[in-house]
Amino acid sequence: MDKKTPTVFDQVYPEWPNIRMTVGGDMAACTGIGPLRVCNPICAIGPTSHATRFSLEPGRYWTISILPLGWARFVGIRACEFADHWEILDRDSPLAKFAPLLSCERGAPKFSEVTAQIDKYLLRMLAQPGTREDAIFNVHCALLDPQVASVKDFAARAGIGVRALERLSLSAFGFSPSLLLRRQRFLRSLSQFMLDPSLSWIDTLDSQYVDQPHFIRDFRRFMDTTPSAFAAAPHPVLWAAAKARTAIAGKPMQVLQPPGEVT
Repeated sequence: MDKKTPTVFDQVYPEWPNIRMTVGGDMAACTGIGPLRVCNPICAIGPTSHATRFSLEPGRYWTISILPLGWARFVGIRACEFADHWEILDRDSPLAKFAPLLSCERGAPKFSEVTAQIDKYLLRMLAQPGTREDAIFNVHCALLDPQVASVKDFAARAGIGVRALERLSLSAFGFSPSLLLRRQRFLRSLSQFMLDPSLSWIDTLDSQYVDQPHFIRDFRRFMDTTPSAFAAAPHPVLWAAAKARTAIAGKPMQVLQPPGEVT
């Protein structure tokens, strides 16, 4: 008798929103501190500022990333209302329009067929433009600029006022401009380690970090653990996803990807 394939446990860094679904699998997750909650068969997670721990039983799984422009076009609520929040999709969910994606997986056994069905469904959803898309695009590009180190610089680079940036950040990105900059600085550093886990943490630090203790404080804030504990733990899903995303999109993380590129 074959041994049962073990449950896989891992954690993912803070991200933009995602839709996750499974057929034949079993997934549970928790963003931040707390017990894992079952989130089958299809669930949504908003933008996160804490790591998400998860478990996966053997099965087929799909993750669809939603960048800020996608949130503005697909979802009718402010991103801050769904920040650090998981929800199984049902008719009352603000992201209920994604629930039919589950039928794409159930009705097409081949990977290529499922992908084609998902693309077809999402392209229909893209027909309705969102609001303030040019401003969201500019803010997103500014956030990705490693030279932007302050909210004042952020607003100037995006071409809008500080108050307007604060409102748009909460609406389309989920968090305040200062938290977005802090998260981005941290994730630029973490991405270097993900590309080469043999590096020491000091070798991965973003230029905006004053010293290693500064980075460690951010690590605890965003990952709810220490750098040494994270490095010592197995990350079978995270490492595989980073390699695949780098090969396909050129970036190991969804949050480092510019708007307009392939997700």
